[in-house]
Amino acid sequence: MPQEGRPIYLDHHATTPVDARVLDAMLPFFGEKFGNASSVNHAFGWEAAEAVEAAREKIARLLHADPRSLIFTSGATEANNLALKGVVQAASPNSHVITTAAEHRSVLDPLRRLARRGTELTVLDVDSSARVRPDDVARAMRPNTVLVSIIYANNEVGSLNSVREIGQICRERGVPFHTDAVQAVGKVPLDLSDLPVDLLSASAHKLYGPKGVGILFFHRGGPRIAIEPLLHGGGHEQRLRSGTLPVPLIVGFGEACRIAEEEMPTEATRLAALRERLWAGLCREIDGIVLNGHPTERLPGNLNVSFEGVDGEALMTGLTGIAVSSGSACTTADPEPSHVLRAMGRSDGLTRASLRFGLGRNTTADQIDQAIATVVATVRRLREVRAALPNSRTG
Repeated sequence: MPQEGRPIYLDHHATTPVDARVLDAMLPFFGEKFGNASSVNHAFGWEAAEAVEAAREKIARLLHADPRSLIFTSGATEANNLALKGVVQAASPNSHVITTAAEHRSVLDPLRRLARRGTELTVLDVDSSARVRPDDVARAMRPNTVLVSIIYANNEVGSLNSVREIGQICRERGVPFHTDAVQAVGKVPLDLSDLPVDLLSASAHKLYGPKGVGILFFHRGGPRIAIEPLLHGGGHEQRLRSGTLPVPLIVGFGEACRIAEEEMPTEATRLAALRERLWAGLCREIDGIVLNGHPTERLPGNLNVSFEGVDGEALMTGLTGIAVSSGSACTTADPEPSHVLRAMGRSDGLTRASLRFGLGRNTTADQIDQAIATVVATVRRLREVRAALPNSRTG
């Protein structure tokens, strides 16, 4: 629960607090159970290895995946880089990759780097909800296409892509399909035993697990996907990701997935109701508010809105008492407006005057009501100030 005097935390897309049950599961592996999972000659190592495999099975159950198909990484950024660079570097020269303009930077930046080194890259436009049209993916395919990477749930506006349809298009053409599912895992149902996905990235800290650990799923059925490792030195994780495994973090990841599997159906319903309460409250009190993202095909805890006639910087600095963001936490070093909202066709004014609310496990109805009051008061005050200025213009 929030500590007295601290802001109400509504930025769960950036990160989530470690669940107390997760912390309890991790603690022994920082102390008496300190073994290296690769130490195969004594009980300390066996104990650590058993804990790693137990966690792998918990994560696999949440995803309905084969535990052997999960490779532990330091997080989703590494998992995305391993999927993208690994597949391209293992393919023939002058290969072609398809992605969208609304991807997370940990997908766009590696792909742009590969493009500078000769990879052909197609960046597809998205619609006004930040979703890509499956037909556009099909039309972009070429004989040398070696990978398609489409985000599952957009990290800024929460829109869900048509992953099944896109994956089926890729399967029919024999092209591996990767999805960044960081925001989706533990929030919406995922069944990788049925979904046509070949590579999937996820991170523990987005579902009440620890920072510093993630996974790359790779489909084991059909032709084996060739992946060139990014790291060499020991051949850990099926020779795809060398390095000593962070046992406590992996244990925490597994426990977070166990909890998510158990609580996701009821939690998703609760968060969706709170999200609608927030949206209705804002719309009731102020006009000139724009919803960003698909109205229904979206994450249950996401609400991204823009406010007309408000300076974006003043909006963020004027909001006291609630912790929200104006975009992705991974792009805070970039002063430019959100590339996702720009890709959706939003004006610079609306893009800058946007707020991303990320509701979570500890969010209450009372907190939502407090957030409504805070945002409404701030927007009204800023509009009054702007209206009093000479030559004032709305954004």
